[in-house]
Order: sequence, then C-alpha cells, then structure tokens
Amino acid sequence: MSERRPARTRRRPVRTTGTLPPEGSAAALGHPHALPVRQWPITLVLTVVLTGLAVTVFANFQDGFKYGLMVVGGGILLGALLRLLLPEVGMLAVRSRFTDVIVLLVLGSGIILLTLVAQPNPWLEVPLLDNIGQLIGRPRH
Repeated sequence: MSERRPARTRRRPVRTTGTLPPEGSAAALGHPHALPVRQWPITLVLTVVLTGLAVTVFANFQDGFKYGLMVVGGGILLGALLRLLLPEVGMLAVRSRFTDVIVLLVLGSGIILLTLVAQPNPWLEVPLLDNIGQLIGRPRH
C-alpha cells in the first residue's frame, strides 16, 4: 500500500523566521511607539519638500521659483543627513544606508545645482553652459 502524504496547506506561517522586521516597525524599536513617533524623519523631509513646492508654485516675484526649488533640494539633502546620522529612520530607509545616502545626495545636489544655473539670471555662472548652444549647433543671440 502507498503511504499517504499530509495535505499541503496554503496558510501563512504564524511566525516568520530568517527575516528582520522593517526598520521603523515597533518590533525593530523593541518597545511600543506610536506610528508618528517612528516616522518623524520622513514626515519632516516631506514637510520641507512640500513647503518648497508651495513656494515654487505661489511665488509672485522674479526668481521666486528658485527659492522654492532650493528648499526642495535642501529638504532632500536633509533626508540624506538624517539617514546618515540616525539609527532608526522609519520609512526614510529604503535600501542600505550607503545607497539611500548616495541617492539622496545626488538628487538633492542635482536639484540645487540646476536651480543655481537656471535661466533667466542664473545665480551661478558656468562658462561651459554659455557655449553649449553653440556646441549643439544653435546660433548665439
């Protein structure tokens, strides 16, 4: 006679083994914290970025969009600093600390650099950028 195998179940295991809890979870903190307490770094970064976007949209003066975009870039750089210095950052942690910090630094610095050279009346003059139009074949006015 053939031996009967137990039926396989599709239920999830009661306890998962071999994985770590998410960085911002109560289990990772080791004691019960409310969700807003665990997520204050991402909340702070999003508040600064949204404030910068509001300044960009509602600025009614010349170069007003540049001030807003500087705040947006600064908010992203703030996220990089928080990710670098704090052991627990909740949802601000996406990948490894190194990857998160590098990506946030590149994005924040890129936004600030592009804002500084934005036309009209750039705050940072880069001689190479003056000649780029000629390099791609556009006549200089």
